[in-house]
Amino acid sequence: MDQLSATDASFLYSENERTANHVGGMYIYDQSTAPGGLVTFKGILSHLAARLHLVPRYRQKLMHVPGNLDHPYWIDDPKFDIEYHVRHMALPKPGDWRQLLIQTSRLYDRPLDMARPLWVLYVIEGLDNVEGLPPGSFAVVTKTHHALIDGVSGTAMATAIHETTPDAPDPDPVAWTPEKAPTEFELLTRSYLNNLGQPMKFMQLMGEVSPAAQRLLDGLSSSRFKVPEAIGQVPRTRFNGNVSGHRVLAATSFPIKDLREIKNTVAGATINDVILTIGGGALRRYLLDKNELPDKPLITLSPIAVRASKDPTSSAMASAPGNEVTGMLVSLATDLKDPLARLQSVHDSAANSKELTSAIGAKLMTDFTQFVPSVTAGLASRLASTLGLATRVAPIVNTVLTNVPGPQMPLYFCGAEMVNQYSLGIVQDGMTLFHGILSYNGKLSITAMSDREVMPDPAFYQECLEEAFRELKTAALGAAAGAPGREPLAAKPPAADKRPARKGKAVKSPGK
Repeated sequence: MDQLSATDASFLYSENERTANHVGGMYIYDQSTAPGGLVTFKGILSHLAARLHLVPRYRQKLMHVPGNLDHPYWIDDPKFDIEYHVRHMALPKPGDWRQLLIQTSRLYDRPLDMARPLWVLYVIEGLDNVEGLPPGSFAVVTKTHHALIDGVSGTAMATAIHETTPDAPDPDPVAWTPEKAPTEFELLTRSYLNNLGQPMKFMQLMGEVSPAAQRLLDGLSSSRFKVPEAIGQVPRTRFNGNVSGHRVLAATSFPIKDLREIKNTVAGATINDVILTIGGGALRRYLLDKNELPDKPLITLSPIAVRASKDPTSSAMASAPGNEVTGMLVSLATDLKDPLARLQSVHDSAANSKELTSAIGAKLMTDFTQFVPSVTAGLASRLASTLGLATRVAPIVNTVLTNVPGPQMPLYFCGAEMVNQYSLGIVQDGMTLFHGILSYNGKLSITAMSDREVMPDPAFYQECLEEAFRELKTAALGAAAGAPGREPLAAKPPAADKRPARKGKAVKSPGK
């Protein structure tokens, strides 16, 4: 029996009828690699059941402390039924990419059942008209509550149910007997003891704050880094309103080798800087189309994992999920027309934010949350939602771009090779646009999730992402011209920096 951390529990407290705090992924598979060229639903159930011991939390549910005097606990569900959690459906004809995204967004509208283990997996057939996918391909869409996982542990858990060869045998069965649930008296006793120890833990934490504050002051005085000018000056956009409860998706992918070429045009830049620049370019194009582009640059929250293990695919992360994450604020330089100048500005902003985070200590920034009483946290979340505070106070960020590295080798699920994977996240009041980034086997995918009232045209936003990538790639090609030893990038002419013309063509699959 494990207790939720304050960070984990915060995702329970902030959930309401318009915001379902689950995350997950959409995975595309080619079943022609499976033994016999066929994957059955019964086979999927058997495959998952044989691996549940690798992710114990998937057989556990919540148990609340009486009176909510402390954060809830994870306990074994004695009535666990895998057939409730794994579901099967098919797209109607023609079964194209946009239909798959629409179906996935509708599945994400629905909250999870809080009386059961907090996850569901959907197997979706009928992908018969998705360009670039072989016949018989299918998708798997997962929903897991954010109280259970963060992006890194989620990747580890997804990896735990995959194999590196198509014919890998199932592991030996592991017997499972659910532990006896604690009594309410036992939970109250634990809560009492936890609260007794809080003052000492707080004093220990304050002992770590003083050195962190000194590092921050030293860095500011030596000009090694500076407080970002964007803090307190974040422009309000359509993405800082309220959510309606209805989600929309846009998704595409790019070759990692092209992203590496692009980053080399700016000294010290990283692939993550390139991703942020693409996101900034897409937002610039989208808001230009709406005549809503602010003069000041948009700001993104870029989450940072603070786990001890740096390997997102390690089995230790799968068996010990939860949230160990903080974040840094980065300018997306949406005020800059030139894509390479935007990349330089994004790199400088990200480097400065990393210095600030390092000076304070990323994990230290998350430790204070454990001292907020559970009752207070729950009431504060509900009050903020009721009063609509997200739209009444100045925005802190405009969007989220979170990048989680994935395996750079083919993975197989029931023998079917994964073609690509896409990250799905949370949108909420005040922050109605989420970008999830995953890398896999030479490709990097970007998935944008938003609200239907905020982004009624997600297919157009997908075009904006793709145009922003092509524009940046073309600029990088021009910058690299004449440099010895460089392999040229194939690029299309850059799009004009004005309100982009709408395209009537069908949206192509990013599985290409």
